[in-house]
Amino acid sequence: MTLDDIRRFRQLDSRAPGHPEYHWVSGVETTTGPLGQGVATSVGMAIAEKWLANRYNKPGFEIFDYNIYAVCGDGCMMEGVASEAASLAGHLGLDNLCWVYDNNHITIEGHTSITFTEDVTARFLAYGWNVLRVGDANDIDRIEHALKVFRQTRGRPTFIVLDSHIGYGSPGRQDTPEAHGEPLGDEEARLTKRSYGWPEDAKFLIPDGVYEHFQHGIGKRGQELRTAWESRFQEYKRQLP
Repeated sequence: MTLDDIRRFRQLDSRAPGHPEYHWVSGVETTTGPLGQGVATSVGMAIAEKWLANRYNKPGFEIFDYNIYAVCGDGCMMEGVASEAASLAGHLGLDNLCWVYDNNHITIEGHTSITFTEDVTARFLAYGWNVLRVGDANDIDRIEHALKVFRQTRGRPTFIVLDSHIGYGSPGRQDTPEAHGEPLGDEEARLTKRSYGWPEDAKFLIPDGVYEHFQHGIGKRGQELRTAWESRFQEYKRQLP
C-alpha cells in the first residue's frame, strides 16, 4: 500500500476502498461492508483458532495461540448478525476474542439516540462477556491496561467500551454526523491540524523518523515473533510428521 494508494482513498479501483476487499491489498482476508459482518466474521475466526489449537497443538508446540481483535461501532451494535454472533461467542466462552466498541454516539443520520437507546453494556454482560470500559479514547495507558486484562481473562470473550469523539480535534465537526460521512474540506482540515499543532498546509505528511520508528518497534518485534514461530513449526513437522 503506497501513499499514492491512500491519496486515492475511496475512489474507483483504488487499493484503499472504504471497506476492506479480499485479494485487493495484502493483509485483507475477507471482504466486509455490511454492518455487523466484520464482527460476526471475527467470531468464526476465534472458533477456528480454538479448533485448530485443540486438534494440532502438542506439548511444547503451541502452534496456534493467537487472539482475535475487532473494532466495532454503533452501527455494528444495531445489527442482528452481530447480536447472534456475540451470543454464540459468549456461549462458547471464546476467551481468544476481544471486541473494542468505538462508542461515539454518532451515525450518518444523526445522534444514535434517535433510533438506539438500549444498554449495550448490559446486553454483553447478559451474553456472558467480560465487559470493560475506557472513558477516554486518547488514554493510551488505560487502553493498554484493558487489553492486558483481556489477555488474562479465561473462559469468556472481552468487550471493551471505548468512549470517543468522532472528528476529534475538528472545531466545527467534532461530535457531528458530518464528521462521519463527509470530508472535512480544506478549511476545516487546516483548523483541525492547527488544533493538533500539525503543519496546517501539509497534506499526506509523514515526518522524518516515522518509518524508522516503525521498523525498530513493531516491525522488529513482528519479524522476531514470525521467525520464532516458523522455526517452531519446522521443528513440529520434523518431530510430528
